[in-house]
Amino acid sequence: MSDTSLSRRGLLRTGALSGLAGGLAFLLGRRPAQAQEPVPATGHGTGHPGHSANHAMGVVDHARNGFTPYELATEFDYGKVSTLPDGRTLREFKMNAVDKEIEIAPGVFFPAWTYNGRVPGPTLRANEGDMIRVHFGNGSSHPHTIHFHGLHRPEMDGVPGIGAGEILPGQRTTYEFEAAVPFGFHPYHCHALPLKRHIHKGLYGSWIIDPKVGRPAAREFVIIMNAFDTNFDNENEIYSANSIAFGYANEPLQVKVGELVRVYVANLTEFDLINSFHVHGNFFNVFRTGTKLTPDDYTDTIMMCQGERSILEMRFDYPGKYMFHAHQSEFAELGWMSFFEATEEGPQAQTAQGPALAYCTIPGQGGN
Repeated sequence: MSDTSLSRRGLLRTGALSGLAGGLAFLLGRRPAQAQEPVPATGHGTGHPGHSANHAMGVVDHARNGFTPYELATEFDYGKVSTLPDGRTLREFKMNAVDKEIEIAPGVFFPAWTYNGRVPGPTLRANEGDMIRVHFGNGSSHPHTIHFHGLHRPEMDGVPGIGAGEILPGQRTTYEFEAAVPFGFHPYHCHALPLKRHIHKGLYGSWIIDPKVGRPAAREFVIIMNAFDTNFDNENEIYSANSIAFGYANEPLQVKVGELVRVYVANLTEFDLINSFHVHGNFFNVFRTGTKLTPDDYTDTIMMCQGERSILEMRFDYPGKYMFHAHQSEFAELGWMSFFEATEEGPQAQTAQGPALAYCTIPGQGGN
């Protein structure tokens, strides 16, 4: 069966990703994943072995990808920090566009266009009032840009025909602007043409401007809702949080019972009008775009168009696993299914999750 003949609904009919992601590699004609190991799947009971446990069978080779779901959710790039003559803080970032094949489900590989070898790209972070200088080099095979949402001069907008315009392969440019009003949580993405293909292929990420007064201390995660059209028919076959189908179902995000949890959620999904975020057994405060310090809503589900984003704050009162996923069931069955796991001890006791997550008294202050 050829790639072009397999629709996402065909995948759903086969059950390829609903606990059977190993079969997806065969259906898509992809080569098998490196060092694949089975993950036990339990269903509604021993009498229903075909009903999966909301995760993929097999594992993605994170070492081959060069990033892990944990890193994508928890790493913040504060840039190289220096002080300008007028006393303001300057943060300099290095961004490079690179063509790179990534594994998005066990045995399923995607020919991505990336910022710094990741999809999504690095989460940049600054304080309100900092000067931002982004040195961008195009090591890809196509013209690219970086368009940052926020306030800046038109020549720094990263769109064709204005300022530096499209940056050709092998060329470089520098974007410079102030991280001023509005503080909050913003996306960045390539704005070269055709726009839908450049975004879908992986050229997007997020950046955070922390308010001068700071936010309460919290355990923080970044979730970029995205999807992949594996056969290039303008319809997604795989959906995910931070690019890896069922990534946080196989490796739940670890939190501590009772602590404040802050989740930066953005939708960069192409080819679908909306995406959504729903958490089980809990409600959260919604700070739309993060541009004010008082919540806009208290709910368990939010809907977002492409480019929309919110900061969510919640606490987990009881130990255990809390599912979170898209409330479009089709998206969830095709990979956008995840878990938080709350324990009394917190992540420090979860050695398999790597180093414990850091607390930020005032997020964004410190670190090069």
